[in-house]
Amino acid sequence: MVRAVERREAQDARLAQGGGLGDPRRFSEAAEKLAFVRVPAGNLDEAEVSGAERATVEADLAAEQWEAYVELLEEYGWETREVAAAETLPDSVFTEDPVVIIDDVAIIARPGAPSRRPELPGVRAAIEQAGFVLEELEKPATLDGGDVLVNGDTVYVGASRRTNAAGIRALRDIATGLGYRVVAVPIRDALHLRSVATALPDGTIVAWLDAFERPELLGRIVAAPERLGASVLPLDGDTVLVSKAAPKTARLIERLGYTVERLDISEFEKLEGGVTCLSARSFG
Repeated sequence: MVRAVERREAQDARLAQGGGLGDPRRFSEAAEKLAFVRVPAGNLDEAEVSGAERATVEADLAAEQWEAYVELLEEYGWETREVAAAETLPDSVFTEDPVVIIDDVAIIARPGAPSRRPELPGVRAAIEQAGFVLEELEKPATLDGGDVLVNGDTVYVGASRRTNAAGIRALRDIATGLGYRVVAVPIRDALHLRSVATALPDGTIVAWLDAFERPELLGRIVAAPERLGASVLPLDGDTVLVSKAAPKTARLIERLGYTVERLDISEFEKLEGGVTCLSARSFG
């Protein structure tokens, strides 16, 4: 009963304030922007790689790139909270995947790769300490946070190799209870939905169209001219972070009226990571 009341309160607050990322005023005026991050493990080069050839990861450079990423978030008003380090869990730096945050509710996911499930206790502890209402997925559901894109009043979820039908149903049950509609989007030749589709502050979705059989499911979209450009991260209502490896996409987003920050995350891109993968974020 307590959880149901908390859900209704979160829904009422969202409806009173406006939508999610697709409401640029709410995002730009957010009093609190919170990002959970996790320092790279010492065995980062052992991370899961499913759709790309394994390349040598330079650990020292990865550490420098991670620190630059955290510093940039803080520069734009994000409070960063570090999840306890997991020295032997190579994928743990990708904190976007173990949790999905929707308003005041944090859904502890059940990663599609079994090797990533040991990451959950540390993430759960950090989320609990931050005061979120907790939900948790159970077997047979699998869901990676990288497959979930909250945009306005819609939650898009990728039907991928890591997120199964039971995971989509479980997410739909929680998100619709919070007043959102849920749209499942089949993706191909991509690890996660947010590897190939992310949202600008005004709600326009930047997408790598080759990854979708039905891109119209995403609503208002603009095609990214580079695959690595489809993963972008709004820093505030006027500024968007784009990988340094996607200069054409950066110029496109500038033409749309945004200021663009460019950041080199090459060592994480070797592991199929993007600019959203390195943090789990909430604002309000």
